[in-house]
Amino acid sequence: MKNITKFKHKKVLVLGLAKSGVSAASLLHKLEAFVTVNDQKPLSENPEAQGLLQEGIKVICGSHPIELLDEGFQYVIKNPGIPYHNPLIKKAIEKNIPVLTEVELAYLISDAEMIGITGTNGKTTTTTLLFDILKEDDQKPLIAGNIGTVASEVAQYAKEDEKMVVELSSFQLMGIEDFAPHVAIITNLYASHLDYHGDLTEYWKAKTNITKNQTKNDYLIINGDQEHVQEAVSNTKAQVILFSTQKEVQGGACIKDRAVYFKGERIVELDSIVLPGEHNLENILCAIAACKIYGVSNDSIMKVLSTFGGVKHRTQFVREVNGIKFYNDSKATNSLATKSALKAFASPTILLAGGLDRGNEFDDLIPFLKNVKTLITFGETSEKFVKTGEKAGIQTIIPVDNVEKAVPVAFEHAQEGDVVLLSPACASWDQYRTFEQRGDIFIEAVHKL
Repeated sequence: MKNITKFKHKKVLVLGLAKSGVSAASLLHKLEAFVTVNDQKPLSENPEAQGLLQEGIKVICGSHPIELLDEGFQYVIKNPGIPYHNPLIKKAIEKNIPVLTEVELAYLISDAEMIGITGTNGKTTTTTLLFDILKEDDQKPLIAGNIGTVASEVAQYAKEDEKMVVELSSFQLMGIEDFAPHVAIITNLYASHLDYHGDLTEYWKAKTNITKNQTKNDYLIINGDQEHVQEAVSNTKAQVILFSTQKEVQGGACIKDRAVYFKGERIVELDSIVLPGEHNLENILCAIAACKIYGVSNDSIMKVLSTFGGVKHRTQFVREVNGIKFYNDSKATNSLATKSALKAFASPTILLAGGLDRGNEFDDLIPFLKNVKTLITFGETSEKFVKTGEKAGIQTIIPVDNVEKAVPVAFEHAQEGDVVLLSPACASWDQYRTFEQRGDIFIEAVHKL
């Protein structure tokens, strides 16, 4: 770990705990900053804050008092989930106090080179796939970021001969100052998280922050089938590498003659790839492009792609019961992800969908529902999905209370050869803490059949 002095004897406010806040506070304490932690949850119900208190860190719990910012803080490190319209954050910006996220800390202290992956969909699959291939090729990768392992924690132990593969959300990328991965990937860009960012321009700006500090010695891998992505990063100084599932691209990754090519070299046959769905070909192409930058062998790529069946909660095969296949795609928190999941299956499908109501309708799913024989709905958007299903001409539409109750109902209406797919097209927060919890409940219900 680099012993940086940027925060030494500086007053730093860590706003919001969870895993990233705890890691950031503890790290800043090691870097000799004067740390104050502020979290909404009361101290008596907050074991994380209690632990930091025992480390000698100042902790203020139970509310976010606006007068905190009168104490002369020089930096604010915020939990990525706290929006910028939070009064404390707004006041910090007004006072010109830099507002960062813990991935900035990870970058500043890491001895290992970083590979950053962002985009609207496919981040986790790409991150995991890239990590697995680099590991197979003995490239000493570490995995971190929005995928669940806190980047600033991993960075403390990263070595110079290792590589940090980091999944990055738009929330995290809004809070960077110097962060500059050697290889950056933008899988794709669509409308998402507008309730947080306010508009599409702000969202795309956050995503393209991944390349704002890159130099001519760095690489940016982007979707060659999306002109708006290429326009959004037109000012990058990095070497741009395109990937495309639709056309041949010079100096990049593409599909040709039922195989994946990179810079004209045939890398792997499509028939050898077990990961289902055309959308996953995008993830595979950008992962291969990053791997070839590091000289990974084709044998390592082929070995992983012939066995990699997907990431938990992302079109994850769960189990086959009486010839009926169950798939968990709980990570599908928007319509686009559900469209991709539906396109991956030609079999008659029983779709489980619903969740947090963000105000949008779901009629854009109608063209993708042609194989859906039964629609089971739940959550705040249940009634909206009923109306969408009726417009799509689905004969059997069944509202239920929750995911757990949806599984046996789906099984009852399924026949041999059918697919039962949990792909909610909504966030989980109306009924579940996280999409992972929602997916785990689905898996458990399937195993009870």
